Amino acid sequence: MATTPDLVQLLAMLLTLANAKKTIEIGVFTVYSLLLTALSIPDDGKVGRITAIDIDQHTHEMGLPVIEKAGVEHKINFIESKALPVLDKLLEDPENEGCFDFAYVNSKNYHERLMKLVKIDGVVVYDNVLRRGFVAMPEELVSGEEWKQERQWVIELTSSSNRPQIL
Repeated sequence: MATTPDLVQLLAMLLTLANAKKTIEIGVFTVYSLLLTALSIPDDGKVGRITAIDIDQHTHEMGLPVIEKAGVEHKINFIESKALPVLDKLLEDPENEGCFDFAYVNSKNYHERLMKLVKIDGVVVYDNVLRRGFVAMPEELVSGEEWKQERQWVIELTSSSNRPQIL
């Protein structure tokens, strides 16, 4: 599973603390985190409270029986697509700006658009961005230009105080 059990517990806690009702997830993969989100957000009767974007419909379909068994399929709006075009389309409508309470993504490539879509007091969680824990390492132990640039990006990102909480 791409999302580990300890991360799932953290996500459940963050979803609860953020009082998340409308979320977006980019990169569904095993649907483990998607199921967790559907179980964690309140069931207010509104359809599609979770926007899930992935380029592979097959992975969503593999997890769909479990989602249906849990009775939360009505909360999920699955979109088979590359994420950037979907995010751009969402941003075409000004009413979508700041409409999400929570975002769970697996790449920093979506950051700029997500900052417009997630509420100021919302939460954005990046999974698999902090490869090998290099962000917490002393700078002299981080090798390779790409790693150094990504490390600097995360340091700058997490020091910003006027945007959604970044984890």
